[in-house]
Amino acid sequence: MRSVLCFGDSNTHGQMPGGTPLDRFNPFERWPGVLRRELGPDWYVIEEGLSGRTTVHDDPIEGALKNGRTYLRPCLMSHAMLDLVIIMLGTNDLKRRFNQPPSEVAMGIGCLVHDIKELAPGPGGSVPEIMIVAPPPMQDDIKEWESIFSGAQPKSRKLALEFEIIADSLEVHFFDAGSVIETDPSDGFHINKEAHEGLGVALAREVEAIGWLNEV
Repeated sequence: MRSVLCFGDSNTHGQMPGGTPLDRFNPFERWPGVLRRELGPDWYVIEEGLSGRTTVHDDPIEGALKNGRTYLRPCLMSHAMLDLVIIMLGTNDLKRRFNQPPSEVAMGIGCLVHDIKELAPGPGGSVPEIMIVAPPPMQDDIKEWESIFSGAQPKSRKLALEFEIIADSLEVHFFDAGSVIETDPSDGFHINKEAHEGLGVALAREVEAIGWLNEV
C-alpha cells in the first residue's frame, strides 16, 4: 500500500464557503476523500488541513500554530513512511498582515519542499514524491474578508506561475488547481462541494500519471 499526505489549509480541511472552520464538508466530499476513492484500496490518503494555515509564518493574530513549516516536520515523522506529499497552501500568506508578494509565497512553499527532502520520510529513508498544488485564484468580491485580504485578489492570480517556477527549480511535481476549479462566490476564496469533487478527481489522475500504480 502506498501513502499520500495531503497538507493544506481550509480548502483541504473542507471548510464550507461562507462558513466557519467547524462547518465542513464530510470526509467523502472533501478533495482528499475524493482522491482516496479515485485511487482505490491500494492507497492510504492522509488528510492534514487546517483553516488559516500559512506556509512559513506565525500568525500574529491567529497564533503560531498556523505556521505550516512548524507543523510539517512532526507531521511527516508521525505519518512516515510516505510515498507522496501534496502541498496546497498560499492563500493565507496573501493576508494583508503578511504583506507578501506572490514570489515570496512561492519561496515559502520552497522551504516546505526543502524540509521534506531533508527529513526524507519515504520508504527506506528516501525522499517521497512531492506535488505542489497552486490554489485557485480568489474572486474579486470576497465579502467581509476584504479588509483582511486587501490587495490579495490580483496576487492570487499570479501564484500558479510562481509555484510552477519553484516546482521546476526544485524538480517536483506541479498542478494548477485553477485549471479545473474556481472558488465559490459565497466568500470568494473557499471551494464548494463540486469543486472538491473536481479537484480530487483531477489530482488522482495526476498521481496516476507519476507512473507507479502498477508497482503497488
